[in-house]
Amino acid sequence: MKTEVIVVHGLWVGPWAMVALAKKLQAAGFSVRRFGYPSTAGQLDKHARQLLEFARQSDADRLHFVAHSLGGLVTLHMLEKDSSLPPGRVALLGSPLDGSVVARRSSRIPGGEKLFGEIRAALQSGYGALPTGRETGMIAGTKSFGLGMFVGGLGKPGDGTVAVDETRTSGLKDHLLMPVTHTGMLYSREVANQVAHFLKTGSFGWPLAC
Repeated sequence: MKTEVIVVHGLWVGPWAMVALAKKLQAAGFSVRRFGYPSTAGQLDKHARQLLEFARQSDADRLHFVAHSLGGLVTLHMLEKDSSLPPGRVALLGSPLDGSVVARRSSRIPGGEKLFGEIRAALQSGYGALPTGRETGMIAGTKSFGLGMFVGGLGKPGDGTVAVDETRTSGLKDHLLMPVTHTGMLYSREVANQVAHFLKTGSFGWPLAC
């Protein structure tokens, strides 16, 4: 049985931002492909359709998704639109499922609307619909250093950009807090170990997987 992992980046970056995580997942035995999309140029539905086309190119029998931040919203929307892809699990990293206070406060920043582009509304509202038949887990960071500092702070615990509360929604199979920042989680070996553990077992293994 062939298993593949598709990794999906977040806002303002490209597939290059997922290289470190992809290499760690490959070292854990996974075949990995990196999906790229112009995050601020286009709405959630457009990005989801592009991801679906990319996913359909896989010849895997089992297809997992690992998505960071906005990439999690894109992935969930894609999976809600189409349930014909091979089975697998979804690991989300700092995705604002309940909406982003940073995106909502971005109007305070000069040029904030242009900064977030067409995807701003999706980030403000979030996306909490989890795919039927796919176990979905979330890793949320608790080391607060990030974009939130420029809009008056998150006002609650988080990874500096996304609050822990924003990463929760009904139906998550597992939810794990880790001492990492929003960007730092992409380079953390411990986070990669946890992601690999979830993809293999359906639950996080803290502290066993670290």
